[in-house]
Amino acid sequence: MERTFKLLINGEAVDGASQFDVVNPATAQPFARCPRADAAQLNAAVAAAKAAFPAWAATPIEERAARVEAVAARLQERLSEFASLLTTEQGKPLDQATGEVMGTVFTLRAFTEMRPETRILRDEGGNRIVEHRTPLGVVAAITPWNFPMILAANKIGPALVAGNTMVLKPAPTTPLTSLLLGEIFAELLPPGVINIVCDQNDLGALLTTHPDVAKVAFTGSTATGKKVMASAADGVKRVTLELGGNDAAIVLDDVEPALAAQKVFQGAMYNAGQICVAVKRAYVPEGMYEAFCDEIAQLARDAVVDDGAKQGATVGPVQNAMQFEKVKALIEDARQRGTIVAGGDALDRPGYFIAPTIVRDLDDDAPLVREEQFGPVLPVLKYRDIEEVIARANDSDYGLGGTIWGRDVARATDVAMKIDSGTVWVNQHLAIDPRIPFRGSKQSGLGGELGQAGLHEYTQAHIVNAVELEPSA
Repeated sequence: MERTFKLLINGEAVDGASQFDVVNPATAQPFARCPRADAAQLNAAVAAAKAAFPAWAATPIEERAARVEAVAARLQERLSEFASLLTTEQGKPLDQATGEVMGTVFTLRAFTEMRPETRILRDEGGNRIVEHRTPLGVVAAITPWNFPMILAANKIGPALVAGNTMVLKPAPTTPLTSLLLGEIFAELLPPGVINIVCDQNDLGALLTTHPDVAKVAFTGSTATGKKVMASAADGVKRVTLELGGNDAAIVLDDVEPALAAQKVFQGAMYNAGQICVAVKRAYVPEGMYEAFCDEIAQLARDAVVDDGAKQGATVGPVQNAMQFEKVKALIEDARQRGTIVAGGDALDRPGYFIAPTIVRDLDDDAPLVREEQFGPVLPVLKYRDIEEVIARANDSDYGLGGTIWGRDVARATDVAMKIDSGTVWVNQHLAIDPRIPFRGSKQSGLGGELGQAGLHEYTQAHIVNAVELEPSA
């Protein structure tokens, strides 16, 4: 029997005004129906969140944190159920889906241990100045399709612990795990604290411009992020944007080519390259360029590209048809400009499968180098000296993440200090910890997520400046 999914509005599971298909990217065929909200249901969700806000904000923070912890515990109990659904709707291999669900649990729990900081700025001469942190109100959370669960948790955890309520709108190609989370929210949270509505990218503007929404938290492409920022401007809403990246990996000349290739390949191809901080371009010293290209091309050929539900799959499909066509177009352009040494084609089978592709001999102005590919294809570029490669890595509109690989950690760290990105990792990749702030520079984002700073993004700094009255005459 086909599972039925429902929207969550004011604590109730409700049908949408209509429905749409959700496609398994490993087959390119629909496998479930998703409820589709209309404008009236979106407005009802916002109204429910607004009505729930005063009581939730007044709830002691220890109780709010305990409720979020209960959600995390229940999610962990249903780990295999969520991981299986995530693989089916998103495409990633089952072990990676299991990791995302557990990462969601860990992220929620991390925020239950954080508290907004109250700072005494002055307490002398009868003058006491205190900076409090107060909740904002209704948060609109708009999440993408590459990590639909953990990127929602990045918003749910701090928003709820800080005392806000929420309307969550997941991506239309991966809405079902969010709706399944709604079952847990309905069970463990007061009505209206979280509401979940699904659309086909037609309700975003209504949500971000809604007068009762105090903050918009968005993760997605830079192009869409600019639209979100513009739509929120009229109401001067608080905005957090975690946007695209074109992250550079710089390999230094003291690393063995085989080891460097292994690390870079993992950073480029995890989740079929569909990660905002995936390695998007690799820079390798000219002295090891040939050896590195040979090693990483062999890793690409050895990867097991298959349905993520099948044991042994290491690279799943691209998540949706639109992204599939975009990645194929970038590969075709790169074929004319450079040399494809592995992959280069979509697999001749149902589903959105692209063989892990390595391209060498490209110029820096090639679209595959300049743009965010968000798929299993990597350009490998050669360089001669450190200052040159730093300048080339920084010559981008993006600045989300980056990696430096070197045996001399002090030298690698010195290079990392010169990379204009919100996060630069040395000898590691995707080392995201919910206790550590994560931000983008340039067109990769605004504000930040995770850590104490991420919690504060969901609060208003509130100054109370008090002095004693002068004695009566």
